[in-house]
Amino acid sequence: MSSAFDQLARPVQKWIRQQGWRELRDIQARAIRTICESDNDLIVAASTAGGKTEAAFFPLISQVLDAPAEGGGFDVLYIGPLKALITDQAGRLEGICQEAGLPVVPWHGDVSQSVKTRAMKNPKGILLITPESLEALFVRRGLEVARLFGATRAVVIDELHTVLDSERGVQLRSLLTRLELAIKRPIRRIGLSATLGDMDLARAYLRPDNAEKVTLIEAEGGEAELKLQLRGYLSGGEDDNTPSATDAVAAHLFEHLRGSDNLVFAGARQRVEIYADRLRNLCEQEHLPQEFYPHHASLSRDHRSFVERRLKDSSKPTTAVCTSTLELGIDIGDVTCVAQIGAPFTVAALRQRLGRSGRREGQPAILRQYAVETRLTSDSSFVDRLRLGLIRSIAMIDLLLEGWCEPPKSQALHLSTLVHQILSVIAQRGGAPANILYSVLCREGPFRQVTVAMFTDVLRALGHPEIALIEQTEGGLLLLGQNGERLVEHYSFYAVFKTPEEYRLVSNGRDLGTLPIDNILSPGMMLIFSGRRWLVQEIHDREKVIMVKPAKAGVPPVFGGDPGDIHDKVIARMFDVFDADTKPLYMDANSLEMLEEARLNYAQMGFTDVSLVNLGEETSIIATRVGTIKTTTLALALRGFGFSVEQYDGFLQVEAGDETPPLPEVLKRIGEGEVVDLFAGAGNLLTEKFHPYLTRELLELDAVSSRLAPKKLAAVVGEFRFSTLR
Repeated sequence: MSSAFDQLARPVQKWIRQQGWRELRDIQARAIRTICESDNDLIVAASTAGGKTEAAFFPLISQVLDAPAEGGGFDVLYIGPLKALITDQAGRLEGICQEAGLPVVPWHGDVSQSVKTRAMKNPKGILLITPESLEALFVRRGLEVARLFGATRAVVIDELHTVLDSERGVQLRSLLTRLELAIKRPIRRIGLSATLGDMDLARAYLRPDNAEKVTLIEAEGGEAELKLQLRGYLSGGEDDNTPSATDAVAAHLFEHLRGSDNLVFAGARQRVEIYADRLRNLCEQEHLPQEFYPHHASLSRDHRSFVERRLKDSSKPTTAVCTSTLELGIDIGDVTCVAQIGAPFTVAALRQRLGRSGRREGQPAILRQYAVETRLTSDSSFVDRLRLGLIRSIAMIDLLLEGWCEPPKSQALHLSTLVHQILSVIAQRGGAPANILYSVLCREGPFRQVTVAMFTDVLRALGHPEIALIEQTEGGLLLLGQNGERLVEHYSFYAVFKTPEEYRLVSNGRDLGTLPIDNILSPGMMLIFSGRRWLVQEIHDREKVIMVKPAKAGVPPVFGGDPGDIHDKVIARMFDVFDADTKPLYMDANSLEMLEEARLNYAQMGFTDVSLVNLGEETSIIATRVGTIKTTTLALALRGFGFSVEQYDGFLQVEAGDETPPLPEVLKRIGEGEVVDLFAGAGNLLTEKFHPYLTRELLELDAVSSRLAPKKLAAVVGEFRFSTLR
C-alpha cells in the first residue's frame, strides 16, 4: 500500500494523514497505480461508501499538482446524475483540494450565476456538473468548449451503472464524443459504479472503440452479514377493530426503526407521503419528537437537504421515507436498516439500496421487506389469487442472495435522443451539414445502429413544414428552423427525458415543492405533502402556484412515474417459486401462509401443466413465463388479432371478441413463425420526449429496437405446452 501512497502529491498525502487513515483501501491503491502508471480508462466498482471517489481523485489531483497543464481549462471534469450528489461530492473534494489551492466548482441549476461567471472567466480545477448542464454549455457556449476543456485530463462519471443505455446515458456518451472532437484528442474516462450486472458491457459503454483496454478495479469481499425478513400483510375487508395494512406496516416500522437512522423505500411518491404521514402521526400520538420525514424529487431542495443533514447527524435519529432519490451515492452516513415496501422492479435496485446498511465494521446489513396483498374473496381476480407482488419479492430476494443482478440492456436506436443531439450540435456550431452531423453522432458517437438511410429519414421528419425544427440552405447547411430555435432556447431542452409541467406549493411564503398539473385541485380541498396535511387556499394558474395552509386532514396527491421492466430471469424465478414447495427461512408466518395460498391457486388453475387457462367463455390467462419486453410483444401481437389484453408479471389476461379467432389457434400460428403486425393494436408510441417529431415508421423502428422483441416471439410461444391446451 505504501508504494501507492508514495505516488500521491504531498498535499493529498497530508490530507490523508489528517483523516487518521492508517492505510488506503485496496481499490484505492490499485486505482492510484493504474492512473499514475498508465493512460488506461478504468472503472472503479464498489458498494456505497466503498472509497470510489477518493480512488479516482487522489491520483488525478496529484497529477494536476505535480504536472500542471499548459494553457487554460478545467483540469478534471466530474459528471454526476443528481444535483444533490454534485453538491455532496463538491464538499468532499473541497477538503482534499483546499490544501493544494485547487478550485472545486459545482455547476447545476441551483448554483449561483456569479460562481459560474468566475469559473467561465478563469476555468481551472475540478468542474462537477450534470449531463443537462454540460449540454447547456455546448448549446450556449459552443465556440468556447475547446477553451474551457482544453486542459482536461480526465472525466469522472459517477454512478455509471445508472446511465448504461438509458436516454440520459446515450446523451452523455454523445457529449463525451463531442467534447473529444472539440479538443481534438481523447480524454481518459473513469467510471465509478456499484458492482452490478455485466461489467464487460460497462466497459463497452465507457469506451466503445477500445473496451478491452478499460481496466476494471472491483472491490473484493468485505460485504457485511445480512439479516433480512419478508413480512406479509393483507389489505381490504378490515373492520373497526382491525388496522389497515398501511397502518399495520407503519406501526411495525415505528416500533423497530424509531431511535435509529434508516431508509424506507416506499415506491411511488404518493405512497411515500402516505407512510410519512402515518409515521408522523404515531410520533405525535406517543408525544415523541418527530424523526420520520419524506424524501422525493417533488419536495423542495431545502426540505430534501434538511432530511439529508439529519441523516448525517448522529445525535438526531432519522428515518427517511423515500423513492429512489436516496438510492444513489449521496453521503447520508450510516443507516441501521433498509426497508422496502412492495417489490422493486430490479434486483440491481434492491442491492444498491441494501448497500446503504451495514457499512460500519461489525454491523450487519438489515433488510425489512413488506409485501401487502389483497384479502381474497369469492370474486378475487387471478392476479390477487396468485399474489404476484409477494412472489416477485421472493424471487428478487433469492436472486439477491445468489449475487445476480440485471445486466445493462442491449443497445437500442434511441431516436428521440438522436433528435435532441441533432438540434444540440446545430445550435453549438451555428449550423452543420448532414454528413458532419452523421459523422459526429452516428459514426463517431453512440448512435451507431442508425444507418445513413434512417438518419436521412430523421432529418426529413425534422424538416417537414409542419414540424419545422430544422431547415436547409441552398449550400446544404442545416440550421435550426423557427420551431427548432424556440425549442432549443427553452430551459427544458437540455434534459432528454420528459419533465412534466408542475405547480409550486407555497405555505406562508415558503416553497414546499412541486406537484404535477394532472392533479385536479380546487380551493377548500385537502392534501398530504411533505409528510404534513394542508388545506388548498388559492390556485394561481398563470404563475402555476398553489397556496396552502396547515390542516388536520388530507389525501396524498397523485404523482407520475412508469413502472420498470422486469427481467426474464426474475420472471423465471417467480415461476420456480410457484412450482417449488420450499419455505424460505426469511419469511414470517403471514407471508408463508400467503405463499401457500398462491401456490395452491396456481396449481388449481392448472398452470403447473399448461400455458393457457380458460376462466370463462371469453376470458383466458396465458402464463408467458418471460419478462416485460417479450410479454409486451406477445400482448401487441394478440391485440393485432382483435383480442383485449391486460399485462402482468409473466401473465396475460386475454378477452376474446365476437370476431376473434380461437386463441389456441392464434398462438400456434405465432409459434410457427407467422409474421404479425405488432402495431395494428398498438396504442401510443410517443413514449419519449422527442418522439412527437418523428414519423410513424421511425417510431415503430425505435420501439422494436428497445421495448419489443419480435424476433423472439415465435420462440417464446413455441415453449407453450400446446399438447395440453384447454
